[in-house]
Amino acid sequence: MTMTIRLRKLALTAHVTSSVGLLGSIAAFLSLAIAGLTSQDAQTVRAAYLAMELIARFVIVPLAFASLLTGLIQSLGTPWGLFRHYWVVVKLLLTVFATVVLLVKMELVGYAARLRQRRHCP
Repeated sequence: MTMTIRLRKLALTAHVTSSVGLLGSIAAFLSLAIAGLTSQDAQTVRAAYLAMELIARFVIVPLAFASLLTGLIQSLGTPWGLFRHYWVVVKLLLTVFATVVLLVKMELVGYAARLRQRRHCP
């Protein structure tokens, strides 16, 4: 099934927005992780880990699924197809792999945030 030009542009915009948003939220998560690991201030460490959990749970996970879903819509609704070009399959596999790893590691992120919340020192 091919989409109309207007629907294709909407799907492309949604895909680019979710993918770029995912990259930006991962950069924010990484900067908080560095701050949490390098800071000597206990409150800064606790705040960084709590913020990391919030960003991961409410921003990164939804954007990862949005990126995956909009990518599938793009590939199935356009002439590019899902299995027609190797680079589309590579992008799909990378996104699925990254999403699975993210979901597996979410428990660890939550554990680290809860652990830092109870401790009084970094």
